Parts: sequence; C-alpha cells; structure tokens
Amino acid sequence: MRDAILDAARRLLLRDGVMPSLNAVAETAGVSKGGLIHHFPSRAALLAGLAHAAIDEVDATMSAAAEVGSAAETWLRLSLPGVEERQLLQGLASAFRPSDPATQGMLQEARAAMGRWEALIAAEVGDPVRARVIRLVGDALVANAVIGLDDS
Repeated sequence: MRDAILDAARRLLLRDGVMPSLNAVAETAGVSKGGLIHHFPSRAALLAGLAHAAIDEVDATMSAAAEVGSAAETWLRLSLPGVEERQLLQGLASAFRPSDPATQGMLQEARAAMGRWEALIAAEVGDPVRARVIRLVGDALVANAVIGLDDS
C-alpha cells in the first residue's frame, strides 16, 4: 500500500506541479484516507516519503556505479535531471517547509546520503577535496535545473 501511495503522489505531483492533497492521493491510490494516514499522517510526511524513495534510488545507482569505478561520472550524470525529474524536483521544492519535523528528518537523511555518495566518489578519485568539488558541482547542476537556469 505504501508504494501505491507514493506512486500516486508522484503521478499527481508531476501532473499538477504541486504537492497533492492527502484526499487526492488516497483517491488516486485507491486507498482509504485512514490507510493513507496510517503511512503518511501529513503532506510533509508524504513529501518525506517521496524524498526517501528518491534517496534510495540514488543510493542503489551510486553503489552500483562505485562497483565499476564510475561513481563520479554517475553522480554528474544524475545531476542533470530530465524534464520529468526536474518537474518532480520543482514540485517537491514548492512544498518544502524547513520548520516541519518531518522535513527535519528528511534533511538529516539527505545529509547522511550525500556523505555516502561523496565517500563513494572520494574512494574512486582518491582525494576527499576533489570528491567534495565533484559533489558540489552536481548539487549546483541540480539547483540550476530546479530554478530554471538550465533547462537542457
């Protein structure tokens, strides 16, 4: 049920460009509002769930890339979001509320994930400073795409 809820929220977010209401997500997922609330008691918790799923995807991709010696290249490739990824990131950013406790947990998780990804890059390039620069370049590429400075 959790995956169906996240999938429905993602589809609605892509369609509408904004974080959907819990009612819309429950209806689209084909679950009761109580079922949705059991997994995601608020829109912030749903946002955190979407972010967690994205972090898991990047973790898997970066781990696989590190195994074949392409963590740095993969990080930079992932940092150039396609149209759908850019729309998703823009919708998530519009719903972002730093003061919400669910958001605080998501930020802690994101910080830990960035540390893991940077460590994979550092192991590949052999220099933690170069790894930090590569990670920050990727961060800037994503930020530029999200705010519309780079739409390629």
